[in-house]
Amino acid sequence: MKAVLQRVREARVDIAGETVGAIGAGLLVLLCAERDDTDAVADRMLSKILKLRIFSDDAGKMNRSVQDIGGGLLVVSQFTLAADVSGGNRPSFTQAAAPDEGQRLYELFVARARAAHPVVATGVFAADMQVHLVNDGPVTIPLQMTA
Repeated sequence: MKAVLQRVREARVDIAGETVGAIGAGLLVLLCAERDDTDAVADRMLSKILKLRIFSDDAGKMNRSVQDIGGGLLVVSQFTLAADVSGGNRPSFTQAAAPDEGQRLYELFVARARAAHPVVATGVFAADMQVHLVNDGPVTIPLQMTA
C-alpha cells in the first residue's frame, strides 16, 4: 500500500462542481492499494499515519501527530501511485490492486480511520475528482507498507 501525505491548512475534493469531502488543518492522504495488500497492511498504514509526528509543537519542531492537534484526514483513492515508468514513457499500473479489491481496501481503510479518528472526510472511489489543498510547510511525505 502506498500513500502520499500532505500536511494541509485546508483541503477539499470536488466532483462535478460539488464538494464531497473537506477538512481544515490536517492531512490529505492520497491512498493506493497494490496487489498483495492485506487488511493488516491497511491497518499498519493507518496506524503510521495517525501517529506520524509531522506537525509543529510550541518550539516549532515536528513533534505532534494529526491526533495530537485534532486535525482532519481527507482520504482520496489514487491508484496512479502504483505507476511504473521504468519501461518507457507510458505508465504501467500492473502493481495496483484490481478495482474490486482496491475499493474494498480503500473502504476498509476509511472505516477503520473513522473508528479511530474523529474527523475523516473522503473522495469517491474511481471518480473524476478535483483535489484542492493548501499545503502547509510545504510538508509532503511518501509512505509504503508491504505485506
